Amino acid sequence: MPKPVVDEEKCIGCGTCVSVCPVGVYELSEGKAKVVNPDACVGCKACEAQCPVNAIKVEE
Repeated sequence: MPKPVVDEEKCIGCGTCVSVCPVGVYELSEGKAKVVNPDACVGCKACEAQCPVNAIKVEE
């Protein structure tokens, strides 16, 4: 099962992950991306590929 992880030290709160995630895994909170629905992750890695600062990893 894929597990999305946000490195809050790197995250700049741009919202790209929120926009590209097809299943609503992320939301912005206090200027950072947060994983709010990890069980919905389908492992497409769109968030990982699109994050401009490489703050997201989808672990298998």
